[in-house]
Amino acid sequence: MSQLTGKTAIVTGASGGIGEGIAVELASEGANVVLAARRTEKLANVEEQIKKQGNDNVLSVQTDISNQDDVEQLIKKAEEKFGQVDILVNNAGQVLSGPVRSGKVDEWEKMIDTNIKGTLYAIDGVLPAMVERATGHIINIASVSGFEVTKKSTVYSATKYAVRAISAGLEKELAKTGVRVTNISPGMVDTTLGGRTPWPEDREKLKTKDIARAVVYAVTQPDYVNVNEITVRPV
Repeated sequence: MSQLTGKTAIVTGASGGIGEGIAVELASEGANVVLAARRTEKLANVEEQIKKQGNDNVLSVQTDISNQDDVEQLIKKAEEKFGQVDILVNNAGQVLSGPVRSGKVDEWEKMIDTNIKGTLYAIDGVLPAMVERATGHIINIASVSGFEVTKKSTVYSATKYAVRAISAGLEKELAKTGVRVTNISPGMVDTTLGGRTPWPEDREKLKTKDIARAVVYAVTQPDYVNVNEITVRPV
């Protein structure tokens, strides 16, 4: 039997990149997977990929994670389909212009709304039921940019610092409740977004599967084990 058979996971930002990789990996371990993103066509492609590997327990829900009503509908549909949400993977994120001197307030707001508020909306949506059941797992995908700031990443890094702070604080809030929290900070991953960043040709980027494996590692530990922080970097 697969490790996550009978468990239901919501993965935000699941239409491509890291989110797609996480969703496919969780499904391969037997989980019921709820795919959330704005791009329905790409969600359909990921859903078909999961079904082709033999897991029909997948649901796609068009979701703007920065819209609280959308997030509430996402969780409602997940519960209607599968009964309860056991795992939340907060992966959706915006990577836009980071410098404060750029003056791109609209881009800052998009990153804050998605990376911070979207994370909080999703947590708020699943947490009461998890606490009531005394079980559940929240995975927040941060970034190594939440540890290190460059002159081009000020605002983006600030949002990922915030995700790390939310993870650390939430873990303390939920101590002894049975609900676990894991923060995962990827380094450079070979995705469409990662392709925009200069990178040495002789240094291999991470694969989305590397991050997905970290998620599976965290959520398959015994109930008494809480893996709080994982940082995954290229060699």
